Amino acid sequence: MTSTGRVLIVTGLAFTIYFVLNEAFFHSLRAAVTNWVHYVSLAHTITYLILGIPLFMASLLMHEPSTFFYSIGLHQHLKKVLFAAFIFTAPMLIGYAIFFDFNTSISTEQIIIGAVCAAFFEELYFRGFLFGHIYRFTNIGFIPSILIGAMLFASVHLYQSQDLTTLIGIFLTTFLGAILFAWVFIEWAENLWMPIFLHFFMNLFWMLFSVGDNALGGLYANIFRGITIAFIITGTIIYKKKNKIPLEITKNTLLMKTKMP
Repeated sequence: MTSTGRVLIVTGLAFTIYFVLNEAFFHSLRAAVTNWVHYVSLAHTITYLILGIPLFMASLLMHEPSTFFYSIGLHQHLKKVLFAAFIFTAPMLIGYAIFFDFNTSISTEQIIIGAVCAAFFEELYFRGFLFGHIYRFTNIGFIPSILIGAMLFASVHLYQSQDLTTLIGIFLTTFLGAILFAWVFIEWAENLWMPIFLHFFMNLFWMLFSVGDNALGGLYANIFRGITIAFIITGTIIYKKKNKIPLEITKNTLLMKTKMP
């Protein structure tokens, strides 16, 4: 079996197990853990970690234990990308502060669940593990590497509405978001902390100013989200050009890579 074949089989099997378990048991498991620890946010975190065990085991199976954090993209430094992520998402913070009221009823637990856990675990499992293993450790290009993961990522956000038009908007928004975060992950030297922080700040600002009841949002919400996305893309390109670092995602890596990693 080729290296690509092995990675695809192990990655696909592990993520399927995780995804099925997550969809079937997340809420019941979190309720059981909450009865034990008495804090919903802590139970939420523990539940994510428990359900992620198949992914952790698969990473250890495919790589040496000493390279575990490298294999999921958590081997890089945090400081530089933390500052960059905040600057890139500043349009959302400024725009929402101007056009929306501050959410005075928001709690620390809501922030931990909706911003911290959502950003960290969604990026870790969908981008760091699923997309990351396919793109980084096989000769498969960017588009086929992200396609299935982006569709699954978008599908798990469809609980937010029952209206068909809104559901389509939510799917497209989160689908494109998954592609953006994957692109950022690779272009920032395979540093998963960059999309984690971007995801965190975008979720946080959305929550702090009661921008919308779901991931789609309204006109002003999307104007400033669009400006932020433009900041992320142009800022990344400018940073790489300034430091004379070539872009990783090009026409030569969109479908297949000529060189194995």
